[in-house]
Amino acid sequence: MHSDPLFPNGLFIHFKMLKKFFLNLLSSFVGAWMAMVLFCVVAVVVVIGVVARLGGDDEGVSTKVGKDSVLLLDLSGSIVETPEPGLLDFMTVATGNSEKPTALNVLVDGIREGKDSREIKAMYIKCGHPQASPATLNAIRMAVADFKSSGKKVYAYADMMTMGDYFVASQSDSIFLNPGGMIDISGIGGTTLYFKDLLDKIGVKMTLVKVGTFKSAAEPYISNEMSGPARAQLDTLYSDMWKYIGNAVSEGRKALSKDALNEAADEFITFKTSRDVLDAGFVDRLVYERQMDDIIGNIVGKDGDDVKYYTPQTLAENSNWGGDYSNSDQVAVLYATGEIAENSKNGIDCYRLVPQITDLAEDDNVKALVLRVNSPGGSVFGSEQIGEALDYFKSKGKPFVVSMGDYAASGGYWISCTADRIFADPLTVTGSIGIFGLFPSAEGLARKLGVTPQTVSTNPGRTISIFSDPTQQQLDVLQNYIDDGYSRFIKRVAKGRKMKESRVRQIAEGRVYCAGLALKLKLVDALGSVDDAVAYAAEKAGMAKDGYGVAIYPKYKPDFWDIMKAEGLDQLNQSLGQIAGQRPESALIYEAARILKREPVQARMTCLLYTSDAA
Repeated sequence: MHSDPLFPNGLFIHFKMLKKFFLNLLSSFVGAWMAMVLFCVVAVVVVIGVVARLGGDDEGVSTKVGKDSVLLLDLSGSIVETPEPGLLDFMTVATGNSEKPTALNVLVDGIREGKDSREIKAMYIKCGHPQASPATLNAIRMAVADFKSSGKKVYAYADMMTMGDYFVASQSDSIFLNPGGMIDISGIGGTTLYFKDLLDKIGVKMTLVKVGTFKSAAEPYISNEMSGPARAQLDTLYSDMWKYIGNAVSEGRKALSKDALNEAADEFITFKTSRDVLDAGFVDRLVYERQMDDIIGNIVGKDGDDVKYYTPQTLAENSNWGGDYSNSDQVAVLYATGEIAENSKNGIDCYRLVPQITDLAEDDNVKALVLRVNSPGGSVFGSEQIGEALDYFKSKGKPFVVSMGDYAASGGYWISCTADRIFADPLTVTGSIGIFGLFPSAEGLARKLGVTPQTVSTNPGRTISIFSDPTQQQLDVLQNYIDDGYSRFIKRVAKGRKMKESRVRQIAEGRVYCAGLALKLKLVDALGSVDDAVAYAAEKAGMAKDGYGVAIYPKYKPDFWDIMKAEGLDQLNQSLGQIAGQRPESALIYEAARILKREPVQARMTCLLYTSDAA
């Protein structure tokens, strides 16, 4: 090896290694620089493609539907009430997974458009395990039935069919199942986890103050088993829902008796062969998915490969339902979904919803309001603020109508009960007129950890500490506070439903009801959809049948990240991956997303020592 007097052999070797290091480092810098340049170029292309959608007017958007086409209803993934802004999270960006929940109102609107379209000749339902509550699935089922009433054929196919799939697919003219597939019919039920033993082991004690024999939301924290009243109300609720589903399926599937679903659930039909399922009349044919294109093609007179499919989401772009903000005769449909709270990024934040209601009350174009409620309840304070704002809306002489979704219970019922008319889906869960407060004490946990709490206060009786149990005096005060809130709830229901307070107290007590029973008890006025509620509101406001417009609030407009996920994330990932020879570094993607995200959404958990909950 060559020896330089200035660089002994060891140092010469180190110098070559150092040189190689700097070359590699420079190469990395160049590669990273090229990646960032390409990133920016692709980002700019995507920005140019979507900026018009961000700043432009959505009205007038039209999708050209080809002749003799088919509406494709994909029953998979999560289904929510209405479109929601995309949330930025690390895993979404790192994995490139940009899927968003499907919006129920968009699905129903698109199916309606498909029914009215001369180009759409049939519907193809692909069953794929939808994540939705029974009332949401029933709304889709009713939309499918309405589509079918036009005389157009509806076919459904599944590899594996859940009860939710089957409930919707029962409206089809024919149901096709994979020869290796199965149907899961297991009735309606649920499992509640009880935590008292766990809390005892870790030294946490929960104190419950409530009104309502059936108010059971806090039971899991103070007991090891379900109470008799809680079990009784769930037995009734589930039985009523299951009976409705059985009747609805039997109505759609003429070959099945009303008791067929129940018998199938009892016989553990899930693990019976597809041939058994066929022989029992649950499906019409056993075929593989690849055969479905030809089967659908026969309906519209085309080869299977030539069939054009359009989703409800695509067809909904041709509709102005919910977007008629300029109409001077306007029915506003205001969505209130999630838990009721204050200063919350998610759910129903009273500080955001109340100003919206006030604005609608003072908007001369808004002649009536339909409040779409899908809420299990929440904060008493928040419920009361929203209720007062709705009273203000009514004081303007405008009709106020409620449409109930999956839930409109407790706080959700508080904000609904004064409506001029309440529509509920037959599978809506409502009622739960009651209030509770739950107070944790972690003194035992602190001592297990070697921490001894010591408190000094000028007025010890007024302090409820997480490190001590409430005193009897404090519990008496808290119970009076809960009782007062319950009395206000009872009075509000009595006034809104035009009942005697004594009658409301008889059917309250925190009990939940399926909408069918709630109708008999006069807690709701009619079973129907959002469309039914809108039509009633317009009629009550004296608007011409074909002359009014419908506008959805809060106004939904996709943010930048929403559109980037839908239109650009995969392209960015692929482009960066081509340069790097692998998927982009997580940190690089995360930093890029941070820059591109206009309004980052943060979710935080707040630990409250005191919770007064109407759920």
